[in-house]
Amino acid sequence: MLTATIPDTEAHLHSTFASRYVRAPVPRFKMPEKSMPKDAAYQVIHDELMLDGNPRLNLASFVTTWMEPECDKLMMASINKNYVDMDEYPVTTELQNRCVNMIAHLFHAPVGEEETAVGVGTVGSSEAIMLAGLAFKRKWQHKRKLEGKSYDNPNIVTGANVQVCWEKFARYFEVELKEVKLQEGYYIMDVEKAVELVDENTICVAAILGSTLTGEFEDVKLLNELLTKKNEETGWDIPIHVDAASGGFIAPFLYSDLEWDFRLPLVKSINVSGHKYGLVYAGVGWVVWRNKEDLPDDLVFHINYLGSDQPTFTLNFSKGSSQIIAQYYQFLRLGFEGYKNVIKNCMENARVLKEGIEKTGRFDIVSKDVGVPLVAFTLKDSSKHTVFEIAESLRRFGWILPAYTMPADAQHVAVLRAVIREDFSHGLAKRLVSHIELVLKEMDSLPSRLLTIKADEGLKLHHKKSERETQEEIFRYWKRLIDRKRAGVC
Repeated sequence: MLTATIPDTEAHLHSTFASRYVRAPVPRFKMPEKSMPKDAAYQVIHDELMLDGNPRLNLASFVTTWMEPECDKLMMASINKNYVDMDEYPVTTELQNRCVNMIAHLFHAPVGEEETAVGVGTVGSSEAIMLAGLAFKRKWQHKRKLEGKSYDNPNIVTGANVQVCWEKFARYFEVELKEVKLQEGYYIMDVEKAVELVDENTICVAAILGSTLTGEFEDVKLLNELLTKKNEETGWDIPIHVDAASGGFIAPFLYSDLEWDFRLPLVKSINVSGHKYGLVYAGVGWVVWRNKEDLPDDLVFHINYLGSDQPTFTLNFSKGSSQIIAQYYQFLRLGFEGYKNVIKNCMENARVLKEGIEKTGRFDIVSKDVGVPLVAFTLKDSSKHTVFEIAESLRRFGWILPAYTMPADAQHVAVLRAVIREDFSHGLAKRLVSHIELVLKEMDSLPSRLLTIKADEGLKLHHKKSERETQEEIFRYWKRLIDRKRAGVC
């Protein structure tokens, strides 16, 4: 047994657990004064990370959590390459350009077989959306200046179901965000209402191919038709951007006849997440423009201090090359057939999960069969228990299922959502259903927590409220409870 005083020679011990490092507090706010052995540093950090959730069981995330070992090797071999050093790493740059061209052709961009498409790799769809939004804003400003009109109040029209990066773009770059509100039973943008909101200051209408909330595809074709008519009537020239972060690597393989991309004349740019159904680990997105004229030249910078003239259009500068190389690996490895098979498997496993959840008789499915492979569902009866309790109880089995309320004007609706990725199997779907059934059975045997909630809220139990008022009170309570548990920012 070790004594309380251990000499410094313990650094040479083979067992980290026999050293002082495992009983000393881990530095949290200040850098430690002294060094520690590499194996001890590894073990201390490794042990803390054990308390993280299991990425494979994180059904809240669309982001890829498994890749083949061969791709892992390529990523590790290129982890020390700075993507921005194009002159030093010309092959990496060439691989990025190949990816852009492959994606552009996948989305039916009007480029010839030997032409170079207009696009760029990003750290994700958030950066891609910022770049696309800036291009729309700058092009609109140029047009207004030439016409001698005010260019101070640009706006963008979206549905209330957009991902938060659209709100960030609007706030960071001073663009008014005009949202089409949702309604119960219809959780995507109503394109007719969207066209009603546009005006001469609208820089674009953003359509979502794969809503974060329910996985649904918005009707981009109808939007193109209505907006074309509006433009003809008014003399405006309002374009469309398609946020295909989730659906861009799904629709081409499963719904080839669906017109949502550059086949529609008003679609000028599309973003897609390589780290979602592009099947690459987190850290890569793409934005592609219809043609060169849709990306204003004054947004592209040229630098020469890395050895040659290099054009750059990104919000950041240095970043790793690993994800770009991984994306090219997946394109080369899987091809069209491979991607189609992976996505078909995801859809089939989503169907298995959906059917299992329906068989419980306790839920309504709010997601659709056509869209992103996910299952979004809500309790038929929330008078005693809520989806937030179910999400909390499933945590003990390792499952991470988000429970959330819909945006305005459907915020009284609360749902659970399970995103089905490549590494979610038929067996895991069955196991999740069995755990949901177990949680429901346990909840049924317990007294309702809603009475406690009402007491905590100081509500008068004798006052009869409508079912909707009761639901809204319950959801507000759980939302506050969850918010108090969160630390930091996403």
